[in-house]
Amino acid sequence: MDTANLTREETAARSAAVTVHRIRVELDLTGAPERARTGFPTVTTLEFSSTVDATWLDFIGEGVQRVCVNGVDQEIVYDGARISLSGLVDSNVVRVEAIGAYSRSGEGLHRFHDPVDDETYLYTQYEPADARRVMACFEQPDMKAEYTFVVDAPSGWEVLSNQSPTHTDLGVGVQRVEFAPTLPISSYITAVAAGPYSRVDGEWRRDDQSVALGVFVRRSLAAHLEAEEILEVTRQGLDFFTDAFAYPYPWGKYDQIFVPEYNLGAMENPGLVTFTESYLSRGAATDAQRAARANTILHEMAHMWFGDLVTMIWWDDLWLKESFADYMGAHASAVATRYHDAWVTFAASRKAWAYQQDQLPTTHPIVADITDLEAAKLNFDGITYAKGAAVLKQLVAFVGDEAFFEGARLYFAANAFGNTTLDDFLVQLSAVSGRDMSDWSAAWLQTSGMSTLWTETETEADGRSILVQTDPRPHRLRIGLYERVDGRVVRREQRELDVVGERTEIDLPDADLVLLNDDDLTYVKARLDARSLATVEESLSAIDDPLARALVWSSLWNATRDGELAAARYLEIVRTHAPAESNIGLLTGVLANASYTIRHFVAEASRDQEQRRWVETVWTTLEAADAGSDAQLSWARAFATASAFDDGHQEQVRALLDGQAPEGLVIDPDLRWQLLTALVTTGHADLADVAAEQQRDDTGDGRTAARRARSSRPDATVRREAWDSAWNDLALSNDHLDAEIGGFRAGGRRDLVSGFDDEYFARIGQVWGARSIEIARRLVVGLFPAGDSLEPVDAWLAANAEAPAALRRLVIEQRDHLARELRVRAAQA
Repeated sequence: MDTANLTREETAARSAAVTVHRIRVELDLTGAPERARTGFPTVTTLEFSSTVDATWLDFIGEGVQRVCVNGVDQEIVYDGARISLSGLVDSNVVRVEAIGAYSRSGEGLHRFHDPVDDETYLYTQYEPADARRVMACFEQPDMKAEYTFVVDAPSGWEVLSNQSPTHTDLGVGVQRVEFAPTLPISSYITAVAAGPYSRVDGEWRRDDQSVALGVFVRRSLAAHLEAEEILEVTRQGLDFFTDAFAYPYPWGKYDQIFVPEYNLGAMENPGLVTFTESYLSRGAATDAQRAARANTILHEMAHMWFGDLVTMIWWDDLWLKESFADYMGAHASAVATRYHDAWVTFAASRKAWAYQQDQLPTTHPIVADITDLEAAKLNFDGITYAKGAAVLKQLVAFVGDEAFFEGARLYFAANAFGNTTLDDFLVQLSAVSGRDMSDWSAAWLQTSGMSTLWTETETEADGRSILVQTDPRPHRLRIGLYERVDGRVVRREQRELDVVGERTEIDLPDADLVLLNDDDLTYVKARLDARSLATVEESLSAIDDPLARALVWSSLWNATRDGELAAARYLEIVRTHAPAESNIGLLTGVLANASYTIRHFVAEASRDQEQRRWVETVWTTLEAADAGSDAQLSWARAFATASAFDDGHQEQVRALLDGQAPEGLVIDPDLRWQLLTALVTTGHADLADVAAEQQRDDTGDGRTAARRARSSRPDATVRREAWDSAWNDLALSNDHLDAEIGGFRAGGRRDLVSGFDDEYFARIGQVWGARSIEIARRLVVGLFPAGDSLEPVDAWLAANAEAPAALRRLVIEQRDHLARELRVRAAQA
């Protein structure tokens, strides 16, 4: 049995028998700068009540040195994941002395050595269950405790945790920082960070409440922090959520830290929120990138209530925090910040993630059946986040904005510092809305899949139409009727209705464009009728309303993915209208979808021609873009991406690197690497070019990009080296592993990598058992063979019916992506 993979049943039994009160964690990080030192001393003291005489603690590290139960040393019984405890009484104090391991995978206590200044930076990341890599603990969300952290670290370092320090003792070259006890929280949201981080301080005030604000980043990136913008969004968020939830921010300070080699976008540790450094640009950034960062700041802030204050009992109800935070991130952005178009980006991009996930054979209800931690790890997906948020938007349309927020207020008041399930929220919502929410919950939260909507005309004579939906659910939606007026497409009329059954008779007046989910109130794939599609082909960029354009772009993309709209026709619409798309969030998504369509949905016989036309389009549009505009930067990035697959403009790529750029275009280090890697991938740059660029940008990001560029060379031996490194080099960090995988797959060169297909299927079972789930997932997904047959993957699935469920889920999902691509390509005329 894999004892690291905790199950729902055994953790429920443990929390029924054990009530944890206080946990003290002492970490000695003074040796972190020494690269040869792989581990750190960690001492955990746990105070808890128990109705059983034996249980276990969770810990994954280099070793356990001592276990003391109620003052008596016990024989150490440790299997690498669990520490057995025996001789328990009603009230217990257990002390565990152990050695944790510094992480390079972003799980547990991650260590990063910055090549710019040779400084060392540490941070923790736990969700769903990696606190046990730092301390001995009860690793499950329903066993909350007060945590006190004590950290020994080198002098001069910033040392951070969920709470503020109560006192600091200084020694010779070292410091000991003790933090105030937390309020009751789950293990997965405890946090520690340490290193010579640069900091910017601020404050938020409301009446008698004052919250100290801090923003942190490693010193070599301090110039790119944009701290004032981050603090402004933070204050706006605290204003909004304090009013919306009628529950004061409970966690004391509010620190936000941007960290390297981070696996996620961000993590809601109360009082110390962590963010990926990808939210910081090293030169040029679009407003859409800043909007995405603001959305994430607000998403994590919503978690201070949804998830931290009130936490799900088990990962089945992960949606109780993630769906709400995803909804609140967009909602608060739209109403509390300058990023008023947050719902536009949500409609076109965030929901695309949900639509894709919900059409996989592994889709699941929003309220999922999570049997163990491996399943939990994979459920941080498009259903739990984006679909859940979209369904909450439908809920708001159903019960009203005020009832929704009042239900949230009652939910927090009733369950503060506790754990809940779906029913706890529905009880409060039913009380304030006056509606029985059980039917709505059954239709939306406890089923999987989505409805598709389209219209059929019953008879030409009376003009009445039938609104048809597959997989029927109750929808409150609006239908928008648009017409062309003086070169613009504007909404003439809007009708709101409830749709329940498979077929609903509606009276739709004649219109140039009919949007069946106008204003994007519900979660559904809405098709365009033939006349609307013709209007879109001619006039998409003339639609005034950006949300309406988002819905059109979304409908086109879904129809292309489903094989109902020819890939060539979709690409022609993109070439015609994307150059005029003024919403940069929409433009960014459309450019990515066009590139994906060429590589995955266009028939092989037409792919080179479509790729060449695309490179021509992006280059021409880049040249014509307004100087210094976000559109110019977006098209430059798209040009670099396209040039890795077609070398028709390699001279222009080289010219951009040599400084011959269109007026106003900022070619920052990241764009330079993207351009150079395109040249390397197509054989127009070599190792000397890569070495010169790394000398120019000898940073952490630069070294990662150089690794990818070296592995992208169009040579079979190079690709074999990248393959071997990805599977066998255990010293690779998470980012460096991604670089090797990206290089291996660069340029879509199946002729260079198809020989590894059989080896992939021979390796994945072993790697799943030997590596952490984060690293194993990257290998299984990133190196899946994009062949022209399903036979190899089907053979593996048939022969490995007993493989771990999480591994089989990943393989089944990759098979489905491949099957869709083969099916859509085969359908192209």
